[in-house]
Amino acid sequence: MTRKGRRLTLIASALAVIGVAIGLALFAFRDGVVFFVTPSELAAKTAAMAPNARMRIGGLVVQGSLSKADDRHIAFAITDNQTQVNVTYTGLLPDLFREGQGVVAEGVLANGVFRADSVLAKHDENYMPREVADSLKKQGVWNEGAVKK
Repeated sequence: MTRKGRRLTLIASALAVIGVAIGLALFAFRDGVVFFVTPSELAAKTAAMAPNARMRIGGLVVQGSLSKADDRHIAFAITDNQTQVNVTYTGLLPDLFREGQGVVAEGVLANGVFRADSVLAKHDENYMPREVADSLKKQGVWNEGAVKK
């Protein structure tokens, strides 16, 4: 084999090893990938989504939607001021969780109800997830001076 042939073989095998490594990494992370959607995006994509696909949904907790069956079983609705999604959650809510405030819930959509297994409330009055803020800006309901990213 000539010098040029050995070099080409070495480059091809290095690219193959790198490709296999990338493929294995993507395969390992496929269950850990969680997509963020707004309530409007969720309503638009519901038919095309895989059943039990994990996702994060963010928006504002609808005023008057919070109901507690007991201390651990909670139901509320999240909105982006266009579409509303009902959420159920079993567990303890963060201390800063309240109606009218920004929230991100992670879980699955089942039978039209989002079943959250974790709920994150904004940590102070100056924070809102970027995706939620961008969605509110598109709708023209975002007050730039009131909340920072």
